[in-house]
Amino acid sequence: MEQKNLTRVSEFLLLGLSEEPELQLLIFGLFLAMYLITVFGNLLIILAVSSDSHLHTPMYFFLSNLSLVDICFTSTTIPKMLLNIQTQSKVITYEGCITQMYFFLHFAVLDVFLLTIMAYDRYVAICHPLNYTVIMNPRLCRLLVLVSWIVSALNSFLESLMVLRLSFCVDLEIPHFFCELIQMVQLACSDTFLNDMLTYFVTVLLDAGPLAGILYSYSKIISCIRGMSSVQGKYKAFSTCVSHLSVVFLFYCTSLGVYLSSAATHSSHSTAAASVMYTVITPMLNPFIYSLRNKDIKGALKRFFGVAAITGTVVLRLEKCP
Repeated sequence: MEQKNLTRVSEFLLLGLSEEPELQLLIFGLFLAMYLITVFGNLLIILAVSSDSHLHTPMYFFLSNLSLVDICFTSTTIPKMLLNIQTQSKVITYEGCITQMYFFLHFAVLDVFLLTIMAYDRYVAICHPLNYTVIMNPRLCRLLVLVSWIVSALNSFLESLMVLRLSFCVDLEIPHFFCELIQMVQLACSDTFLNDMLTYFVTVLLDAGPLAGILYSYSKIISCIRGMSSVQGKYKAFSTCVSHLSVVFLFYCTSLGVYLSSAATHSSHSTAAASVMYTVITPMLNPFIYSLRNKDIKGALKRFFGVAAITGTVVLRLEKCP
């Protein structure tokens, strides 16, 4: 065993969602479609917010950042998965695996932070409307996002360093479609006590902590809404929170379901299949959730494409002129 531990690991094998050859084409087409929808949908959100001055508010500033993070989040895993299916190879290099794990952790934690900040933004807007512009000033908004990026980067850097200290056995097959932290730690031959303790600590601090903040914010929001005398005011206040609540519910319930199902079934392949929900499905649905109920986003996109269509028509007419 000691001789095996001294061997330099050069690559891992990503087993993916299924090893059945007849399913590979279906998985490739399905995930390619979901990836393109995710990128295109979130780019539309960013485009709408950046192009319309009416959307230059804290809420939409955070939403555009969330859309950017969702694009990066899915881009850390899906392209490599599609490439492996296309080339009929399961190999990922050791360096590539560590890099993928780093960025996955970084954008996953950043997603959690942004959802928490957006909950706080809604709390200030509903419970302290008169002081909203003073509290949620542009400087604070930029600072909150910057701190989120820094803390998530430091966390993923620390967790990646802890994996680098591990030595691995001969069995280097990861029963997943990406290099997931827990799966990699389970492959290690060396002592993983420090890695496990760090994972538990980070889960409580960076997952349970923000969730508690979100729940506290919405408990205050519900209390404020119940105290409103106007039915129309209650409806308007609640409607501004529905989209965000839907995304929070979808993200946390799916990610929590993954770990509960893995603990109950002890099946790595079922865990990989369940993780598709929060790694692929949730980022894909976010643009639909935020745009379908949001008149401001739909109006901004209509104005942008309307201006683009008019500009294109003018250019074509100018080109036809002798």
